[in-house]
Amino acid sequence: MRSAARRAQAGFTLIEIMVVVAIIGILALIIVPNVVGKDDQARVTSTKASLSSVANALELYKLDNYRYPSTEEGLDALVHRSQDSRVFPDGGYLKKSPVDSWDNPLQYMAPGSNGKPYDLYSLGADNAEGGEGYAADIYFE
Repeated sequence: MRSAARRAQAGFTLIEIMVVVAIIGILALIIVPNVVGKDDQARVTSTKASLSSVANALELYKLDNYRYPSTEEGLDALVHRSQDSRVFPDGGYLKKSPVDSWDNPLQYMAPGSNGKPYDLYSLGADNAEGGEGYAADIYFE
């Protein structure tokens, strides 16, 4: 009876532990490559969503003031009332100055290129004009 009690209390064998470690290693080899690198892709997606939100705020600004903010006023005109604003809601059109997912300020220019009323974009991961991949500029279309 005592030997049965000792066997029940015995811990894992070295082989059992090695099998569990091997299984964890195999799972890591399968999962890690699928997760690594998704951070930059998520930042691009988040920045596109931020650009869309700012574009909506710009449209509301235009409805109230019959124009878009000038390049000089910039996106700050959505946060703080400018001298040329006819109407400005309590709390502004945005709570704070908009930034991209890399915490760099969004770029705004009015009038925009190619006949557009404005250009709204992020300079991407490198915070510099141009770039490739995740460092490429991200424009609101």
